[in-house]
Amino acid sequence: MAGIEGYFGPQLTDEEYEEFCFKTHPKRIQRPSSINIPNSTVPEINKIQTPEYEDDTVIQKYVGIGIGLATLITENLLSHPFVVLRRQCQVNHNSRKYHLVPITLVPVIIHLHQRQGITTLWKGIGSVLLVRGMTLAIEDFISKITPWSKDISWHVDSFKTIGQHLLLKCVTLSVVTPFYSASLVETVQSDIASEKPGVFDVFREGLCRLVSWGSPQKGRMLPVWTLVWPTVMYGVFKYLFGTLVKNVSASIMHINHKYEHQRKGAYPKDWLNPAIVQEIEISAQLLSLIAADVMFYPLETILHRLHLQGTRTIIDNLDNGFAVTPILTSYEGTVDCYDTTISQEGPGGLFKGFGALILQFTAHYAVLKLTRFVLTQVSILLKSSYPPPPPPPQISKQLSHPQDLGRTPIR
Repeated sequence: MAGIEGYFGPQLTDEEYEEFCFKTHPKRIQRPSSINIPNSTVPEINKIQTPEYEDDTVIQKYVGIGIGLATLITENLLSHPFVVLRRQCQVNHNSRKYHLVPITLVPVIIHLHQRQGITTLWKGIGSVLLVRGMTLAIEDFISKITPWSKDISWHVDSFKTIGQHLLLKCVTLSVVTPFYSASLVETVQSDIASEKPGVFDVFREGLCRLVSWGSPQKGRMLPVWTLVWPTVMYGVFKYLFGTLVKNVSASIMHINHKYEHQRKGAYPKDWLNPAIVQEIEISAQLLSLIAADVMFYPLETILHRLHLQGTRTIIDNLDNGFAVTPILTSYEGTVDCYDTTISQEGPGGLFKGFGALILQFTAHYAVLKLTRFVLTQVSILLKSSYPPPPPPPQISKQLSHPQDLGRTPIR
């Protein structure tokens, strides 16, 4: 390898090389150790909200409002025909058909419409709405004159506040009990065998039963005080169970929604927007209604039979849908009603009319899905009619490599 030392030119020491560079380029510029680029030169594109984003938010808001309105109408109006069928089946202790599945109710509904018209399953709708409005009004009035809270947060409020809230529910149910009995009569009595009640007859009948608190009004009718405690038990325990199911199911839905985005690897900006939160709340509310009605269906059957006893009510015979039948019972109380039903009708007697409940929530779910589909399609059409958004601002590439800052070309 001899002679290779001089292959790349003369070998200079560091001092000699610096002296050579100084003589060749006297105006040397030191390379900067760091470069600070001000933040104002880079526009914050992520924070810019385009008109398309704002319009999308407004559309999602109106879709949520529409679905919430459809839920309210379905719970209070569209489900009423199934409530009428269910209650007529529950209070008929002599019926041969239990209607545990929806298919057996189809010919009965057809016969009822042929004989009594399409309005036969909408009877008592006015009294039901009046009793619900009365319940809300009494709750609001009591909450204003007492320290009892009408609305609570189960995760934040103390046990004392929760207890006062439940006490408010108990007092309200106790006051509404006689009016609930009057409303129940209007929803189950046959139109062809009874006179149609007036708009405010539910208040008159309810006040008559409230005045005769300690003694029966007539015949085998039970006094109101014997009906209060099972009604309060039914209402409070159903409310607690439904609230528990709603909170648990909503938490599970939130966790699943978050897990889906984690699996995709990124969170979008609107992964918890108000529309998604409202969808989860509506789904949890529907699930809680189904679970509570199924769980307390036997107690509801017993309660309705006790409320109707002694009222001389004539109902439609849902074994065929053509005839009518009177309600003649002599229960002494809740326990006696349960024992008599089990001994004479079997355990299935507590679930008479369960097929109507299945139809009710099937129709409820279908209405919500149809409403969501229609509103979603309308929102897509509205978004497609908007002009295209302007392109996002581009960052001008004025600088080359950062190492080129401060350099001057060598001439």
